[in-house]
Amino acid sequence: MGTIISIIIGCLSVGVILSAPMGPIGVLVIQRTMEKGRKSGLYTGLGAAVSDLFYCLLAGLGLSFVTDFITHNQELFQIGGSIILIVFALFMILRNPIKRPKHDDEVKINYTHDATTGFFLTLSNPLIIFLIFPLFARFGFPSSEFKFYHYIIGYVFIVAGALLWWTTITYVVDKLRAKFNINSMWLINKIMGSIIMILAIYGLISGILQYFALI
Repeated sequence: MGTIISIIIGCLSVGVILSAPMGPIGVLVIQRTMEKGRKSGLYTGLGAAVSDLFYCLLAGLGLSFVTDFITHNQELFQIGGSIILIVFALFMILRNPIKRPKHDDEVKINYTHDATTGFFLTLSNPLIIFLIFPLFARFGFPSSEFKFYHYIIGYVFIVAGALLWWTTITYVVDKLRAKFNINSMWLINKIMGSIIMILAIYGLISGILQYFALI
């Protein structure tokens, strides 16, 4: 029982820590919660959590050929992921929510789209695997002493930790949402998009410099 409790606490912590940094996906979750409501933001976070789980499985199952490939090509991955983020940021900045209906029940909401974009936006940054390794080492997961059900419990609670984080964030943002009108949403879109753009440009320049430094 002590082992299971340790796994639950450790993997919950891993899920929260992987989700907590306010990167592009965090900005997107906040933006969608503000514009379309809590469920939209939560589904976006769910997509991100599934992507985090995918990378945790790669790291935990010891798929060294995948992690080695990511390690040896991390600069190219950083460049590619940054380009994707720049395109995404431009879409957010140029999109005008003022043209959208003002009532929540008239806003076209597609939760599958929200979850899918959250998944692929997070998937575009495989460098997260370099955060997973030290977290696994810190919390002793996985271990050669574990049985099969220990792994199941661990990975389930990694997702649970991520969802706990996104549930908390979307709850807080949704409570603040009532204070903003549609013109405020337009400004928020531009601010959020600009933040993602700055992060993406920094990542692109950093990746290019590192790539040419290795040539």
